Amino acid sequence: MPKGKRKGKSDRSRYDGSLQTSDDDSNNNDAMSVISNYSKSSESSEFGEDCAADQLEDKLMEVMDGLSDKSSKTRIDSFKMLSKALIKKFIPNFVKDRLFTISDSIERSLKKGSGSEKAAAADLTTQLCIQTGLFDECEDICKNFTPTFLVIAKDTSVSPTVRGKCCQALGNMAFLGGGEMGEVLTLMQQLETIFLGSYLKGDGAVPNITPEVATMHAAALSAWTLLFTLMSPGNISHMMNNSKTLASLDNLSGLLESAHLEVRMAAGEALAVIFELGRLEDEEFEDDFANDIADTLKKLATDSNKYRAKKDRKQQRASFRDILQFIEENSSSNVTIKFGKEEVTLDSWAKRKQYEELCKVLGPGINIHLTENDLLRDIFEIIGVPPGDDGLTHAQQQHERKIKKIQNAANFKARTINRAKNRDKRCDF
Repeated sequence: MPKGKRKGKSDRSRYDGSLQTSDDDSNNNDAMSVISNYSKSSESSEFGEDCAADQLEDKLMEVMDGLSDKSSKTRIDSFKMLSKALIKKFIPNFVKDRLFTISDSIERSLKKGSGSEKAAAADLTTQLCIQTGLFDECEDICKNFTPTFLVIAKDTSVSPTVRGKCCQALGNMAFLGGGEMGEVLTLMQQLETIFLGSYLKGDGAVPNITPEVATMHAAALSAWTLLFTLMSPGNISHMMNNSKTLASLDNLSGLLESAHLEVRMAAGEALAVIFELGRLEDEEFEDDFANDIADTLKKLATDSNKYRAKKDRKQQRASFRDILQFIEENSSSNVTIKFGKEEVTLDSWAKRKQYEELCKVLGPGINIHLTENDLLRDIFEIIGVPPGDDGLTHAQQQHERKIKKIQNAANFKARTINRAKNRDKRCDF
């Protein structure tokens, strides 16, 4: 049988009408291009959308076939195409039903694939967690792949770019997987062993590292900070200073002197999140330390050194002005994100960090997931029923759409028969 043509299409488990697409989606995603010729008339638009959903499913199945292809390039392209499709569409049931096949391909690529293939597989793993966040499978993904990603992230023979991707995937998986806090703390310790390469040396000198390694350290520190947002106020002060459980404030503040913008920015965000959660358990959390680093933060907030790129200076000043204001005055401005007819307010550094990390993996697709993905709506405490759901549960929506699909199919068949009869009459005439 030629590749790409499959029998038994009616036996597959199909996702509901949420696979409907927009013109923008069809322009930006190869997997969506098959939909553009449907819904040509208002009379059969709903039936056309159902056909489009089936066509999209077939297209994604073809893409999945490429995950196990003999060609490395084909596998990499397939990983990227599937990731893009999952960014554009929230299709949890489709992913859940084929999770074993996808996971098996990811595991093989992580163990035997090239650096680029490992990076593409890491991106797809995060997308799987976002899609299956409300299912038990999300926690299984985290448990199954965390050991493999840790091995790659610590392997100095692997390129820093790939190791950085693995660090990012580790943070996102643990954040979305909802595992035990003890496991999260252990992972944070493992991540610190990666970015400690940017700590100040024993004599206070700044380590000399390449931009690629600095980017990797920043990714590991960002993942560490994302996991820190999961901590509940209680013994943060003890863990930061009186044990080896978490990175110390002294070491983290030393990263502010790094020669690389990514590391400085990641360190500033980490300190802001730490002070935010620390002050929830003690209003005077590390006040003396805050005073000590105020001068460093002011220099970064007003940096005008010409040897830095103008864009970097502008980005650094904008970020550290907010961090300095929070550290000194314990106040920060809220950020409001609008999507569709809804909006979400990021009123804390923890929420801003969580949103920032999800934006890195979802890009423009963040708005689609904020609207349809119950996991993200729960994370950002978006109250209310997503537009178009009419208050129905997910199962009820599926049942309603299934009935509607059958009715539309019957109506379409009746119209076809009627039009055929009319054509016969015209021919006789």
